[in-house]
Amino acid sequence: MIEINSVNNELVKETAKLQQKKFRNLENKFILEGYKVIKEAFDSNIKIDKIFVQKGFEGKYSFLREKLILTTESVLKKISTTDTPPNAVAIAYQRHYTIDNVKNLKKFVLLENIKDTGNLGTIIRTSTAFNADAIILYGKESVDLYNPKCVRSAVGNLWKIPVITIQDFETLKKYFSGYNRIATLPKASKLLKNFKTELPVLIMFGSEAEGLSDELIDFSTDSVKIEMKDNVESLNLSISCAVILYKLFL
Repeated sequence: MIEINSVNNELVKETAKLQQKKFRNLENKFILEGYKVIKEAFDSNIKIDKIFVQKGFEGKYSFLREKLILTTESVLKKISTTDTPPNAVAIAYQRHYTIDNVKNLKKFVLLENIKDTGNLGTIIRTSTAFNADAIILYGKESVDLYNPKCVRSAVGNLWKIPVITIQDFETLKKYFSGYNRIATLPKASKLLKNFKTELPVLIMFGSEAEGLSDELIDFSTDSVKIEMKDNVESLNLSISCAVILYKLFL
């Protein structure tokens, strides 16, 4: 069993680079932090390259024994992205989906240029819980799916639902013109409590700062809003997503 005790070890330095998007993309790898996320990834057949485990906790990660590197809390702090490092940090290979993997599915969630990694992770978790089939990250400004904060906030659900990226409108139009396309808008005429839709359906959410683009609003076949008190302007994006998906997908 390998043992690494120095924060200056080259493998430790290379692992720490995965905190940055450009190195994650270059290596096609990402960081998993803590037992729950690592075990969920393993159970979902995510390919794990190696795992750094604090001495004394190796028995907990026996399912990855051949990948295990014994190490110290200081090394884990170096490669972890949390203030208090977990007792294990793993390196895994990214899983990629394309439109061809999901084109026959019926219940899609589209997020246009979502910029908050915590929101994205929570929406992944919510979409899985409320029976969405797949998620589309639309536009050229969406956050990185494998950002450590997104991976943590998805709480092991990142591997349970396909997430694809579509950057251009023509591709979206090509594959989803035959869907009911629902724009979620703060000033839509239809209220969620009375709203129904038929499958297949694409539910479209804009970013908190900018909302849906005119292009997607024009592309929509219907629109809906969450009824709420007049003195509340809007809800957090992940909460809005949860309310709407609960009503429409369950």
